[in-house]
Amino acid sequence: MDDTGPEASYRVTADELRQFIERFERLEQEKKDIADQQKEVMAEAKARGYDTKVMRKVIALRKREPDDIAEEEAVLEMYKEALGMH
Repeated sequence: MDDTGPEASYRVTADELRQFIERFERLEQEKKDIADQQKEVMAEAKARGYDTKVMRKVIALRKREPDDIAEEEAVLEMYKEALGMH
């Protein structure tokens, strides 16, 4: 059989497959380590008296565009006013 056809480019080698899997597993571990560090930061902040629920909201807001935030806040205010929540 000819090794130059399209099938040859899809051949799986155990070493290459193992490398991809091991790289992915290392990244998974790094992601877990980072999540653990983030939890530690929040625990430390909470121990110092900060409201971590609000901190998480601030962190989420910092990722967004100011115009999107302003629009959402304007709609929120309009809804609250309509429901007499002021």
